[in-house]
Amino acid sequence: MKSVVASAEQRWVGLLLAGAIVAAWLTVHIICIFFWNLEPRTAPAVLAIILLQAWLSTGLFIIAHDAMHGALAPGRPRVNRWMGTLCLALYAALSYRQLAPSHARHHRHAGTADDPDFHAAEPTRAGPWFLAFFRSYYTHGQILRITLVAIVYMLLRASLSNIVMFWAMPALLALWQLFFFGTYLPHRHEAAGFADHHRARSTQLSPMMSLITCFHFGGYHHEHHLSPATPWWALPRLTRR
Repeated sequence: MKSVVASAEQRWVGLLLAGAIVAAWLTVHIICIFFWNLEPRTAPAVLAIILLQAWLSTGLFIIAHDAMHGALAPGRPRVNRWMGTLCLALYAALSYRQLAPSHARHHRHAGTADDPDFHAAEPTRAGPWFLAFFRSYYTHGQILRITLVAIVYMLLRASLSNIVMFWAMPALLALWQLFFFGTYLPHRHEAAGFADHHRARSTQLSPMMSLITCFHFGGYHHEHHLSPATPWWALPRLTRR
């Protein structure tokens, strides 16, 4: 199914939203890693910042995901590739070049043993599935890249505790968010089965909760599989067609 948004609108809205998410993430990242003093009295604020940055980190991944489908900037493959590469690098030093073909396999073989995001041995249990999901994304190369960036940060006078608190923890929380709301709930096997060969379901969430939990990739996951060219921010429109 084609996107429900006109190409020109999809490009400018998508890039505007992507720019806002990237700018917000960078602002929080730089201020908190290089200038925040961790103290017991700031614990509530730190928790709020971690949750905010986890949500923004989820947004970075979703932008890259749209880029993989050409849905971020239709007709502009270089823009999609550049933005996808940037967002994954910021999020957790992930490789866009490696993840793009992996995600294509997910769509071709969703919910089967050939799906790299699916855990065929444990299609109903979140714990084992998440461990497999974690290992597929956090590779040795990616961990090495994060380590090198952390070393550079510390050479620039950032503390390791700030790096862990404001980059590592949000990234891990975002990974769980992406897994639980964007993969596990939509693709886990249930007695009722699936509606079609996409082997995906949309979770019963309000539009606001769908946005908060996984930028609409939980609440409208089946719609996404039906129309991968539709960007994340337009997925709720598919239910009104």
